Amino acid sequence: MTFAELGLSPELLKAIAEQGYNTPSPIQAQAIPHILAGRDVMAAAQTGTGKTAGFTLPILQGLSQGDKVRANQVRALILTPTRELAAQVADNVEHYARHLPLTSTVVFGGVKINPQMLRLRRGVDVLVATPGRLLDLYQQNAVRFQQLEYLVLDEADRMLDMGFIHDIRKILALLPAKRQNLLFSATFSDDIKQLASRVVNNPIEVSATPANTTVSRIEQLLHPVDKAAKPALLAQLIQQNDWQQVLVFCRTKHGANRLTKFLESKKIRAAAIHGNKSQGARTRALDDFKQGAIRALIATDIAARGIDIDLLPQVVNFELPNVPEDYVHRIGRTGRAGADGHAISLVSAEEGKELNAIENLLGEHLPRSIITGFEPSLEVMPSRLRAQPKKPKKPKAAKATTGRTEGHPPRTDSKPRQGQQRTAKPAHSTSSTPANQPRRSQRRSTANASSNNQSH
Repeated sequence: MTFAELGLSPELLKAIAEQGYNTPSPIQAQAIPHILAGRDVMAAAQTGTGKTAGFTLPILQGLSQGDKVRANQVRALILTPTRELAAQVADNVEHYARHLPLTSTVVFGGVKINPQMLRLRRGVDVLVATPGRLLDLYQQNAVRFQQLEYLVLDEADRMLDMGFIHDIRKILALLPAKRQNLLFSATFSDDIKQLASRVVNNPIEVSATPANTTVSRIEQLLHPVDKAAKPALLAQLIQQNDWQQVLVFCRTKHGANRLTKFLESKKIRAAAIHGNKSQGARTRALDDFKQGAIRALIATDIAARGIDIDLLPQVVNFELPNVPEDYVHRIGRTGRAGADGHAISLVSAEEGKELNAIENLLGEHLPRSIITGFEPSLEVMPSRLRAQPKKPKKPKAAKATTGRTEGHPPRTDSKPRQGQQRTAKPAHSTSSTPANQPRRSQRRSTANASSNNQSH
């Protein structure tokens, strides 16, 4: 099948050819005809499958046949979870619309809002936005939706993971009921299906790959290693294998910063990209990485969403993700466009639970390879970790017999205080202290007796 057979216009076919594409990907071949026919679509498509063009091309064709956009209005709204993905989608829209009389822009947080308001003043045919900034612009009367024809939720699963569900509900309440809806997600979890019930109407469901499978051209490998030795192992892998471009995933922002500093100390050019970085810093780091100015880009899952790099050879999971589906997203950054890719995971004994979840999701056993000099003290076993011996329970301490309250240990001084004699009271001995006399009085009486002994 060719793009021409999908029914796309000559202007779009010219732009596609200029991008270097000849045949549609599976998700494009399945989704484009339904979108051109005006149907709502739910698509299961992972990163690197060509899903962006799958919804961008038919939307642009539909908009090119409609009315002219009015001031502050939007005809197609594409919602994305992160700034990087928003910028990437906006670039695709701009490239494919170059021969059409259509306008587009992108808005997201982390940058000044006034320039975005100015760009929206005349209205735009296609608006790519993150949910939070879109609501800010709406509250300032910078954008309106009376002309809206298309709504796209891109990477809907990630938007739910990031807690955007409330913002999405607010946005849906602002949109006209009559519109075409497209929902793209890596997986169709129960939460996604619940969200879809509020968005799409009688949708066509398409899928580029079987659910939760990884790209077949990606070679996956796991290196068991102690947690403390991970930075040194990563540096050795980069240097010995002469990796010039590697995307490294960490769980936390602080962890990404620490790893970046360590690699820099080993003369490996690196940069971190995460939510605490300004948009300018994130853009510069990504550009430097694409151009080869830095060898290692250290990213958190949220910041890496939307990173689209052609022919990225290596992806490293410095730490396994808490959510097993994120493993699929991570390694999907490599092995694109028919190229071979390598996904390497550094796994410590503490990550047994995460490893089990990933292998259960994939339905396969990840191959292991222990690097000489980095042998783990607790080996990562197939599909699980070697059970650690339970610590023996400490025997309960004998009850103190010096008048202390229950739950507090007796004194352990090697010698009694001067003038005092420590005597152990039999467990059931009778005491001259009345039963209703408080223990504090009993200790005071003992102290007084000691004082009298010292005075004599």
